[in-house]
Amino acid sequence: MAVNKITWDRVGRVSEPGRYMYTFGWLTITAGDLEIWKLYPQAAFTLLAQPGEPDPSLGEEFHLGAFDVAPPPFTTH
Repeated sequence: MAVNKITWDRVGRVSEPGRYMYTFGWLTITAGDLEIWKLYPQAAFTLLAQPGEPDPSLGEEFHLGAFDVAPPPFTTH
């Protein structure tokens, strides 16, 4: 089973919580999601489909789930 991940860059670095149209359907982004992206701009969230039967005329509904934070760049001293 493939796990789809999405980054802040991929959603256009939106700055307000809300429901956004995207290529795969509608994506709901919460204030909490945005706070994580502000702290960890490279974080990649798991894309989760909303339960229930999608309306073909409106597209599927998605929200963000667990996220991965990229490790900081390696530096030498």
